[in-house]
Order: sequence, then structure tokens, then C-alpha cells
Amino acid sequence: MEGEDGFGSADRSGGEKVEELVHIKALFFARARDLTGMNDVLLEVPSGSTTKDCLDKIVGKFPRLEEILGCVVLALNEDYTTETTIVKDKDELAIIPPISGG
Repeated sequence: MEGEDGFGSADRSGGEKVEELVHIKALFFARARDLTGMNDVLLEVPSGSTTKDCLDKIVGKFPRLEEILGCVVLALNEDYTTETTIVKDKDELAIIPPISGG
């Protein structure tokens, strides 16, 4: 039943499907932080999205990150991960570029 405000239950008779979103926090380290000017950003992505999907969305917001994409390491909830891992609601995705030192 739908209220006057347009919110209500989804139409189960073949109407438009409501896409479920998950919220993640992307963390930027070292050069990634320099290129974005931020420590972190909150993202909304469709349920079933991979870390690569999230990374693509982040690069869409911060195109300067393309400069380091070929050499970043990803961590999901403090564990190293691959670009094919599915993210879940409230996950933290860290983007970690190589760090040089002497």
C-alpha cells in the first residue's frame, strides 16, 4: 500500500524494481590521500558490487587517482583483497598506493 508521499511497498506486478544499496567507507592513504585531498569518502553502491566497482566510482569522483591505479593495493576491513570481492554494507575499503622510503 502506497501513502500520499509516494513511499510504500514495491510493486510486485512487474513494475520498476527498487535497487538495494550498500554504504561503504573508502579510506585513502599516502599518495591517494594527496590526490583526493581527503582521508576518506562515503559511497553508496548497488548490492552485489565488487571492490573494482567501488574503485571505478571513486575514480569517477577523483579522476586524479588514475595516476596510481596500476600499482594500488586494496584492503577490505583491514585484510588485503582482490578487485573481485563483493562489498557489504558498512565495509571499509582502503586504497593503498606503494610507499617509498629510504
